[in-house]
Amino acid sequence: MIALSLAEIAAAVGGQTHDIPDPSVQVTAPVVRDSREVVPGGLFVAFAGERVDGHDFAAQVVEAGAVAVLASRPVGVPAIVVDDVQAALGALARDVVRRLGATVVALTGSAGKTSTKDLIAQVLQRAAPTVWTPGSFNNEIGLPLTALSATDETRFLVLEMGARGIGHIRYLTGLTPPDIGLVLNVGTAHIGEFGGREQIALAKGELVESLPAGGAAILNADDPLVRAMASRTQAKVLLFGESAEADVRAENVRLTDSGQPAFRLHTPSGASDVTMRLYGEHHVSNALAAAAVAHELGMSVTEIATALSEAGSLSRWRMEVTERPDGVTIVNDAYNANPESMRAALRALAAMGRGRRTWAVLGKMAELGDEALAEHDAVGRLAVRLNVGKLVAVGRREASWLQLGAYNEGSWGEESVHVSDAQAAVDLLRSELRPGDVVLVKASRSVGLESVAQALLATGAEGEVAAR
Repeated sequence: MIALSLAEIAAAVGGQTHDIPDPSVQVTAPVVRDSREVVPGGLFVAFAGERVDGHDFAAQVVEAGAVAVLASRPVGVPAIVVDDVQAALGALARDVVRRLGATVVALTGSAGKTSTKDLIAQVLQRAAPTVWTPGSFNNEIGLPLTALSATDETRFLVLEMGARGIGHIRYLTGLTPPDIGLVLNVGTAHIGEFGGREQIALAKGELVESLPAGGAAILNADDPLVRAMASRTQAKVLLFGESAEADVRAENVRLTDSGQPAFRLHTPSGASDVTMRLYGEHHVSNALAAAAVAHELGMSVTEIATALSEAGSLSRWRMEVTERPDGVTIVNDAYNANPESMRAALRALAAMGRGRRTWAVLGKMAELGDEALAEHDAVGRLAVRLNVGKLVAVGRREASWLQLGAYNEGSWGEESVHVSDAQAAVDLLRSELRPGDVVLVKASRSVGLESVAQALLATGAEGEVAAR
């Protein structure tokens, strides 16, 4: 965080100082909400949750070196007391971003936000100091905490913005007003909460509505609902995609034998070849989005192509590919799932598994509302069409729909199986995997299927030890 005195922070958040002998003392270290993350010189934000009240840790964090606590009541140690801690956190972020003067890049979309944000961060970091959202820390608490981690040296602030309803992105853009707004796609993630893709588009488009006339809206030319957002902004519009009309586009898209995308990147300033380290053709669109941001910020096409070719995954459990000592490849994509990302992962599995036996260990896609049955059925059918060797559907009702879709599409019989939980999936795979197999593990975060991938990797490590 940039150095601010407690008096300056109190003024920014409209709070009252309590038990602070010297208001000129500065906060120079990160602002955190987890007492275990406090470092000397930091500020602790005390949220009162359903199970844990951060105020109870006030004395502990000050003893650990926190300068003060941002709290909703006096806590007996140096504190800035406010009526609403969350609103105060947002106000502090807004004040810091204003003081910072960095270029704010905000992005949203139904799928691919975190992967694209990671790509943008790795590309821009080559040009100037960059701070970005860790993981998918993209809500009304995570976003201001990310903004507050910027320092005086920060030139680019890359912020992922999530939404679960109309007005959410508008609120987030009020905290950290963007200079560049990127909309990736409008899919079916959270469609049960929004009520339809048109409502999702309405919510995502709040990002481009927030842009200043001197800003830039970067829109997906291949998604009609996103492309239509051009009419909702006063900013310059830059299109990306595989469409011939895109300003930043890909040609000669292909997958390597290992399933990694390669293509010719075209920008208004020239063209260059890209071969990515990430897996799956869906990363082409993500890479084009990142390239469009970088082009808008003045990077050359050669710099952008080199950065994209060298970029890796910064976030856990997103197409995380690990090969066991026995030759079994585990693809852990279990952080989250929606119909779009599930289809992309299955296509990546099919590409990676050329000449090898493939397994898709899949679970529930959450928050699909009335579309849940049809979407799970469609994913099961797609697995058959892509010639995935075996589908293991994990869980209850939604898993049965996955398995039924696969069975009805190809009469797989024993080639698709429905198991009750993660442990049952692990037991099945341990007994049937053989060297050279490729296993994809994917479901919504609430299912916890990352435990399957972790167990299978542990099994491989144990096998290596035994072989020695």
